[in-house]
Amino acid sequence: MKFVIQRVSKASVTAEGDTVGRIGRGFLVLAGIGNGDTVETADRMIRKMLGLRIFSDENGKTNLDLKSVDGQLLIISQFTLYADCRRGNRPSFINAGDPGLANQLYRYIVDKCRQEIAVVEEGIFGAEMEVALVNDGPFTIVLDSEEICH
Repeated sequence: MKFVIQRVSKASVTAEGDTVGRIGRGFLVLAGIGNGDTVETADRMIRKMLGLRIFSDENGKTNLDLKSVDGQLLIISQFTLYADCRRGNRPSFINAGDPGLANQLYRYIVDKCRQEIAVVEEGIFGAEMEVALVNDGPFTIVLDSEEICH
């Protein structure tokens, strides 16, 4: 599982001309589900993401987590995080999770985050989407379950 987490001042996602998710201050999360990912993997990744202290405190130090700043989440499924570009110029997505399982885990991630964070918006699994954001910092973190869970 891979999460690309961008600290944003605002972000939105549009599908078929309609805005389907919009947040203010918080995280835009691109979530890639890979072969072999499980609920346990998702739990560890969610815990790590929600625990990231990357918002500034009163002294300007990156010391506060998402909850501490009443931050919001926009989570978008993105299988292309599993692109394998080692051979040729056309990426292979063989390591991306089966769409059925990936959708189940994506739903699980969104639902689990809603238990912790007041505002959790989402994209549409498998849809063509346009994502707009204002990256605050810029501050971008990549979490990979290969590093977090092993």
